[in-house]
Amino acid sequence: MEFECQKDTEILLRDTSTSCSDNPVVEKGDSDQLVEINKKNFGSFHTEYSDTVSKANARIEFPFGEALLSHSGSFSDLPPALISEILNFLDPKELGIVACVSTSLYRLASDHQVWKDFYYERWGHLISAVNLGPEYSDEKSWKELFVEREFRSKTFMGRYSIDTLYGHAEAVRTVFVLVSKKLLFTSGYDQVVRMWDMEEGLSIASSCPLGCTIRAIAADTKLLIVGGTDGFIHGWKVENGNPHLFDIRSPHNQNMEFRVCEHEGPITCLALDLVKMYSGSWDMTIRIWDRSSLKCMKVLMHDDWVWNLAPHDTTIGSTAGSSVYIWDTISGCQVTVINNTHVGNAYSLARSHTGKLLFTGGENGSIHMFEVRSVKCRALKVATWVPHTGPVYSLAFEFPWLVSCSSDGKISLIDVRKLLKTSRSSFSGNTSKGYCVHLNNVEPPQRMLHGFGCNLFSVGIGSDRIVCGGEEGVVRIWNFSQALEIEQSVRALKGIRLENRIRHRKLQTEIGGKGSKGEQCSVAAKNQMNSDKTGWHSKRRVSGKLKA
Repeated sequence: MEFECQKDTEILLRDTSTSCSDNPVVEKGDSDQLVEINKKNFGSFHTEYSDTVSKANARIEFPFGEALLSHSGSFSDLPPALISEILNFLDPKELGIVACVSTSLYRLASDHQVWKDFYYERWGHLISAVNLGPEYSDEKSWKELFVEREFRSKTFMGRYSIDTLYGHAEAVRTVFVLVSKKLLFTSGYDQVVRMWDMEEGLSIASSCPLGCTIRAIAADTKLLIVGGTDGFIHGWKVENGNPHLFDIRSPHNQNMEFRVCEHEGPITCLALDLVKMYSGSWDMTIRIWDRSSLKCMKVLMHDDWVWNLAPHDTTIGSTAGSSVYIWDTISGCQVTVINNTHVGNAYSLARSHTGKLLFTGGENGSIHMFEVRSVKCRALKVATWVPHTGPVYSLAFEFPWLVSCSSDGKISLIDVRKLLKTSRSSFSGNTSKGYCVHLNNVEPPQRMLHGFGCNLFSVGIGSDRIVCGGEEGVVRIWNFSQALEIEQSVRALKGIRLENRIRHRKLQTEIGGKGSKGEQCSVAAKNQMNSDKTGWHSKRRVSGKLKA
C-alpha cells in the first residue's frame, strides 16, 4: 500500500515500533517520492524507509503515526451493511471467532441471516426438522438453534442404552422414524403395521393384516403410506384431534384410508414430499403420484429392479440393479446414470437435505458417497467405505451422521463432517453456497454397533436415537439421550473450572503485584547487609596491616 506525499504537506516520519533514537529523520521532498507501508494486523503498521530519500529535506513538524491514523480505521468502523456482506463468506467456525472480537461484531455476527442458511444446509427447514424439545422456542435466534443442534449431533459418540420392542411375529423388513412427532412405524413379514412411541418405547397401535409382506413405509404429519409385495400402496390420512395423527386400528374407512394398485411387482421403496408420492418396484419402474387426487402422473422406466429412491426438489435419485440414476421429475427424463456402482446390486440409497450429497450401499458391503453437481446434475464419487462384510440393506442420513445396517448384524456410524467444508462464492451479486469435499480427510467409520444377530434389514435415525429392525423379529432402539445429559454436565463443569482458573490467576496477579514491593525491600536490605559485612571485613584487614 503506497501513500503519495503532497508538496504542501510537512510530516514527520517515525517508526512507532522502535525507540525514538533509532528513528530516521526525513524531510519534505517532491511529490513523486513514495513511502511504502507494510500492513501486518488490524491497525498495526510499520514503515519502511528508502535509501534514496535525501537526508537534506525540510524540518520535522508532527509524527507520521498520527497522520497515518487519521487515514486508517478499524474493521468495525466499516458500514454494517458492508460488514454483513463480508461475514456472508465465512463458515460457522470463522463466524463464531469473529463474534468474539468485539461487542459490535458480536451483535452483527450473532444476528446474521447466514446462520439460517447454515441450519437449512444441514437439517432442512425447521418445519420438517426434529422437534428438539421445549427449550427450542421460537424466541431463539438461528445461531442458538444451530449451536444447540450441532452440540446434539456429538452425542452419537457417547454412552447409550438399548431398548428392545417386542410385538412382531416375524422378521421386521422396514422401520420409519417420524422425528417431528417422535413416532416410529414398523412392519414386515407378519403383514401388520405397528406404531410406537419412540421416547417411551411403548406400542401405540397396530393395523389389521394387510395381506402381504410390507417392505416400505413413508410418513409425514399429513399422510402415512406402506407398500407391499402385492404391488399396492395402502395409506392413512391424518385425523384431526388425534395426538398420534393416524388411526390405523379402525376397519377400512373410505374417508381416512385408501389403497392404489398400479405396480405389477412388489413395492420396495416409498417417499413423500409436499405434493407428491413416489413408489419404486421390482417391475423396474418408479411412479410419481399426486397426493390429493392419488393419480399416477409419471412413470420412470429402469433397466433392472428398483431397490431404492430419494427425491429432492425437482430431481429424484434411484438405484436399480447395480446402477444409480438421477431423474428430472418435471419432464420425466433421465439426467444422469452411474453404471456398475457396486459389485452386485445397489440395495440402499440416502440423500442429504440439500440434495448435493448422495450415498449408496451395495451387495459387496461398500458405501459410496457422491457429490451431485448443479451443472447437468453430474454425480462425482468422492469417498468410499467398506465397513461391512455383507450386503448393506439400508442407509439413513442426518447431518453429519451416515448410518448403515447390513446382513452381518452390524451398524456403522460415519461422520462426514471432516469431509466437508462450506464454500461460498459470489458471482454478479448472487452468492452461491455449497460444500467442498476434501478427499484426504476420508476416515473409517467412527463407531460400530454390533452383537445383535444377523440380517439387519432397515435402519432409521432421530435426534438422539438409532432404530433398527431385522430377522429376529424385534425392533431395537439405541438411546443416546444419556450421552447428551453427560455432555451437558461436562460442559457445565468445564465452564466452572475455567471461571475458577481465571479467578485464581487474577488473584495470583494481585498478590504478585503487592509482593513485588516487599521483595524489592528485602533485596535492598540484603544488599545493604552484604555491603556492611564487606566494609567491616575490609576495615579489619586495613587495621591489621596498620598494626603490623
